[in-house]
Amino acid sequence: MVIQEAYMYYFWRLQHFMQHTLTTLAGEPLTILHPGTRNEHAGPDFLYAHIKIGALHWYGHVELHTYASAWYAHAHHHDPVYESVVLHVIWYNDKPITRSDQTHLPTLLLAPHVDPALIKNCDQLMEQVSDIYCAQHITTVPNVIRRHSLDTMLRQRFQRKHTKVYQLLANNQGDWEATTYQLLAYNFGFSINSDAMLSLSMAIPYRIIRHQRDDLRKIEALLFGQAGLLATDPPAASDAYHAELLQHYAYLAHKYQLTNKGMDKVQWKFFRLRPANFPTVRIAQLAQLLWQLPALFSWLLDTSIAAIQQHLSVTQSAYWQHHYVFGKASKQRLPGLGKSSIHTIFINTVVPLLMAYGHTQHQPLYIEKAIAMLQALPPEDNSIIRKWKALDMHPKNAFDSQAFIELYQHACTQKQCRSCSIGNYILQGAKTPRHTAA
Repeated sequence: MVIQEAYMYYFWRLQHFMQHTLTTLAGEPLTILHPGTRNEHAGPDFLYAHIKIGALHWYGHVELHTYASAWYAHAHHHDPVYESVVLHVIWYNDKPITRSDQTHLPTLLLAPHVDPALIKNCDQLMEQVSDIYCAQHITTVPNVIRRHSLDTMLRQRFQRKHTKVYQLLANNQGDWEATTYQLLAYNFGFSINSDAMLSLSMAIPYRIIRHQRDDLRKIEALLFGQAGLLATDPPAASDAYHAELLQHYAYLAHKYQLTNKGMDKVQWKFFRLRPANFPTVRIAQLAQLLWQLPALFSWLLDTSIAAIQQHLSVTQSAYWQHHYVFGKASKQRLPGLGKSSIHTIFINTVVPLLMAYGHTQHQPLYIEKAIAMLQALPPEDNSIIRKWKALDMHPKNAFDSQAFIELYQHACTQKQCRSCSIGNYILQGAKTPRHTAA
């Protein structure tokens, strides 16, 4: 079996191999003083390493390949970026490698120095049928290791969420109110229609919504009109609501020069959704919230958790309690925003905004408020959380469940066991001999 190059990255990054007998292929004594930093972009695999070959110290980059010949296969010998590589680490020595000036490239054959038991652990972990590869071993991992992994994943998750906030904030030239409106709209799409809802919020600026906040019908007209969901055909004679929105939208689109700046109906997903989750219903719920609140972000900053939950508990206008698309009545009354949906809005909108604001303004109280919100909310109940519960891993609150979701989505399903504290603990069950060179 050919070893995976990902294993080599793991062995090298954590220096999980015997180091007291290292030599280059040329027989020169080799000492690893610093393995370098993993490069996730184009270029050598590890940057700014410090090694000693014989009596000389070298500072530069390290490139790893399963087969030595990959150096030529990847055309590194023609790329000046790789001139700064000071060590080539390989598993199979199938071809001698030289630099562009024909001098030999210092090379370490790693395979003889790695404990076979560690390779076996990697193989067993990767061959698990479950998409949580450590499923059979996770109960043997100490709680302190599991907690460390979850804390790391939670930080990673909210760093990514912060990035989205910062991107929107930059696009809005530092306007927190417009950013809150767009992020709120995005999360009212509940994954399936999130991108479409974000596009809608950008097609109808928040300043225009605020100009019309005294009239719910006008807010609905603007949102449905820019969404491309107001039918161009004349509404049924009995559908006075549809006719009213069309009339409002025709006037407002002209007033604010919105013509040809809206969306196409095909951007919205209805297939396999329950009527209560249709984008039409979600847009109506968002309109209700925008109508109720004079400002979004300033309200979030100074409002208690209980009050925010109460305000988020919106019920769409009467028409959308009995219709799921224009002109088609529902047999059952459609409910307002439910508890689980409110919690989702909290976790994905309120918490990232408060954290991002706390960081940018150097006001830790808002970060503490966001963390308190996560700890006060119950854990999510979805297919990912149920996988963890089946392994006797039970989140206590939303703070924990967010970490579990991140661990599953960005470590387990990506086979990134080597970057996870839990996976590392299991992989190191081989007790690999190590020697740190002085």
